[in-house]
Amino acid sequence: MGRLFGTDGVRGVANADLTAELALGLSVAAAHVLAEAGTFEGHRPTAVVGRDPRASGEFLEAAVVAGLASAGVDVLRVGVLPTPAVAYLTGALGADIGVMLSASHNAMPDNGVKFFARGGHKLADELEDRIETVYEQHRTGEPWNRPTGAGVGRVTDYTEGFDRYVAHLIGVLPNRLDGLKVVLDEAHGAAARVSPEAFARAGAEVVTIGAEPDGLNINDGCGSTHLDLLRAAVVEHGADLGIAHDGDADRCLAVDAAGEEVDGDQILAVLALAMREAGQLRRNTVVGTVMSNLGFKIAMEREGIQLVQTAVGDRYVLESMKAEGFALGGEQSGHVIVLDHATTGDGTLTGLMLAARVAATGRSLAELAGVMQRLPQVLINVPDVDKSRVNTSSELATAVVEAERELGSSGRVLLRQSGTEPLVRVMVEAADIEQARAVAGRLADVVKSALG
Repeated sequence: MGRLFGTDGVRGVANADLTAELALGLSVAAAHVLAEAGTFEGHRPTAVVGRDPRASGEFLEAAVVAGLASAGVDVLRVGVLPTPAVAYLTGALGADIGVMLSASHNAMPDNGVKFFARGGHKLADELEDRIETVYEQHRTGEPWNRPTGAGVGRVTDYTEGFDRYVAHLIGVLPNRLDGLKVVLDEAHGAAARVSPEAFARAGAEVVTIGAEPDGLNINDGCGSTHLDLLRAAVVEHGADLGIAHDGDADRCLAVDAAGEEVDGDQILAVLALAMREAGQLRRNTVVGTVMSNLGFKIAMEREGIQLVQTAVGDRYVLESMKAEGFALGGEQSGHVIVLDHATTGDGTLTGLMLAARVAATGRSLAELAGVMQRLPQVLINVPDVDKSRVNTSSELATAVVEAERELGSSGRVLLRQSGTEPLVRVMVEAADIEQARAVAGRLADVVKSALG
């Protein structure tokens, strides 16, 4: 069996790759592994379970709840809420397990299962590996202890989760948003109610798009992966800024008043300066990834802020932050972690903090984001190849060396396998966009021929 867990839980086409049986089995295995690890410490365990609005989330939620309850875990079912809300509630309610059903920015046919440990933190790799092992043992017939009678878990709908999470978001803002007009693109996803409510309570005038989820339209031509609708809406409504989330709202991208994109690197730059000013940027450091734009690194060096770079994936950013005591980190894609207030990327919190900086300074988002100049960066996704060989192909290695020689010190190349999709990502950065496109195109062709 190949590894089920990717960089962000277990994902696949719902009811094909990710079945009810798999979701139930993983939930039982997770309960057993966390019990063996001493997580429950002799008390009756509790889990928080949430989902995004995908139609498949309905039956997968039922499977997860059944698996947990059958393993003796009491379940608080919070319904449709963002991933960071489930993580927050897992910690705030003192729950032992958190489970989120979502495939984030993926298209609607996909879904996923993410587990959180006590405190709302993602599981360590070794715990995920152990869950897979126990799941496979159960799947192949090894019996497990099943509680009966009063030992089975009880299931409760926790309807207070929405208000408790929104109150948390408002409570950590440094200032109100009065006087700002904000357009929110909710990707027809998990934040369709939460984000508009939070921005409105914080004082902003709110215009929403992509906030009518029907179970089938999540991420469909909207949200953080499709910014055109948001660009147009911001200009049409004369808004100060626009905020875009993905399906589970752990990401935030923005557009300024002119409809120009403000990506995750720029958002990190704005928040890093704001937090340093407030004395909250611990060790004067921000954490990014190897995908961070070179312009971000240059800007941070100029501002006297240290940049630590990790492997791609918000879990690796978070690991670095927790290990070294850093307060701010994130990815170009819009996963931004403010560790004092969240244990994972939180798109709504990020958007609120970005808007709060605009309101507090009286400066436009474009002016604030101008602290860094993005170097041209071209990203090509190459599907239908053997992504596991991206680091072992000699033909590909030779092509990368040649590309790096051509780019010199003013650019760079990064090839990596996707952790959530069956493809290889080719990224090329250069001072000139045409050169970046040409080099990226050639490398993508080599990836196809070498790994196809």
